[in-house]
Amino acid sequence: MESHRNISEFILLGLSYNQNIQIFCFVFFLFCYVVILAGNLLILVSIRCSALFHQPMYYFLSHLSFMDICYTSCVTPKLIGDLLLAKKTISYDNCMLQVFAMHFFGIIEVFVLTVMAFDRYVAICKPLHYMLIMNRTRCNFFVLAAWAGGAVHSFSQFSMIFQLPFCGPNEIDHYYCDIFPLLKVAFTDTYITGVLVVANSGIVALVTFVLLFGSYVVILFTLRHHSAEGRRKALSTCGSHISVVILFFGPSIFAYLRPPTTFPEDKIFALLYTIIAPMFNPLIYTLRNTEMKNATRKVWCQKIFLEEKCN
Repeated sequence: MESHRNISEFILLGLSYNQNIQIFCFVFFLFCYVVILAGNLLILVSIRCSALFHQPMYYFLSHLSFMDICYTSCVTPKLIGDLLLAKKTISYDNCMLQVFAMHFFGIIEVFVLTVMAFDRYVAICKPLHYMLIMNRTRCNFFVLAAWAGGAVHSFSQFSMIFQLPFCGPNEIDHYYCDIFPLLKVAFTDTYITGVLVVANSGIVALVTFVLLFGSYVVILFTLRHHSAEGRRKALSTCGSHISVVILFFGPSIFAYLRPPTTFPEDKIFALLYTIIAPMFNPLIYTLRNTEMKNATRKVWCQKIFLEEKCN
């Protein structure tokens, strides 16, 4: 690969050249990252230390929280640190690693959200067979399939980018190494590569979103025959998931299901699915879910009680 490139690093242009805006963004994104880590760790610990872990929905939710932490950690710490620097650089190897990690964890999150929608479909439309269909073996299989799908997708995207020649310029108009900005600075015609990227990432995002939308149409249709209390409880649970899906899939579809080029709005939409969505996920699932709130309160109250007793 050394013969295909003569650069060892890329220069990230970041979000803004204005010093005051960069300071504001540093404080804001640092706050967001702390909320992401604290909120998702709270969900992870609360589920793992309670009986909720044995319920399929919360088993998948714990994996979603873990993916949120991994996914946003691929970008946010680097972004926060760069906001304090005049020159924002990233080595070629770290740039390629970031491309791979972003697509790996991002697609796993997409598949986990899809499995969660299937779990809600079975729970509402086939309640008598729920525990038979969503047994722990099948749940483990779904999670392993999500990881395998993430690996296949990310390796295919990474291989297309890794083989491109980069001979200059090395300025990327973004705050992290995304595929379309990299295609723009590659020293070759990247039209076919761009089409393949759209066909891969864009179609995966679109197909899964259509499946999710279709599952909730069926769920809403089925809820007509439930009691008022049953509809309220089901809609409360499904509402949380729908909110997360919209937050994550809306910007993602805009980013990848389009002609392979860059737009000024790309960085704003990227912030939505790399930072804002992972930050709101734990808030949505804890504030709108009674079982989650009760489990969180019970687990952490017990921990505080035990600490006070030991002291």
